[in-house]
Amino acid sequence: MALVLLALAGCALRPQQAPDAAPEARPGGSVPERAGQAPSPASAQPVALPPPATPRNWQEARLQAARRIVMANPGQTYSTPTPEVLLAIPVLTIELHADGRIRNIEVMRYPSQARDTVERAKEAVRRAAPFGDVSKLPRPWKFNETFLFDDSRRFKPMTLDRR
Repeated sequence: MALVLLALAGCALRPQQAPDAAPEARPGGSVPERAGQAPSPASAQPVALPPPATPRNWQEARLQAARRIVMANPGQTYSTPTPEVLLAIPVLTIELHADGRIRNIEVMRYPSQARDTVERAKEAVRRAAPFGDVSKLPRPWKFNETFLFDDSRRFKPMTLDRR
């Protein structure tokens, strides 16, 4: 009986591409993205952003930064409701110079899985800078942002999450 079950199970299996195997190149040398995955940050084209406004308080600064992060990273973000189960939730502290340029990015929380999302989040922040003149805001000139990554490795800044 066990042999019959093994034989039937073997017939039901179809050969599939191994999850870690590289996708085949398309004519012209491009490699398709895997189904369900956002483009890798390295392949992202720079986006021309408007000059940032001067925020009047840290709430405005965080909101402007989150919007700039989304604008600077098209195709890597989502605006739909946040899934109940997320792939990863890295948290960054972004420290700024007085003029809104990035001084430092510190990881406050590493996700337990999909640790590559930390670097994706950092790169997304770098593409969105500068964040506006913060010299009139109270010091320290830093704020936290939580990145909500879905199964496709697309993210939404938690500041913009409206559950």
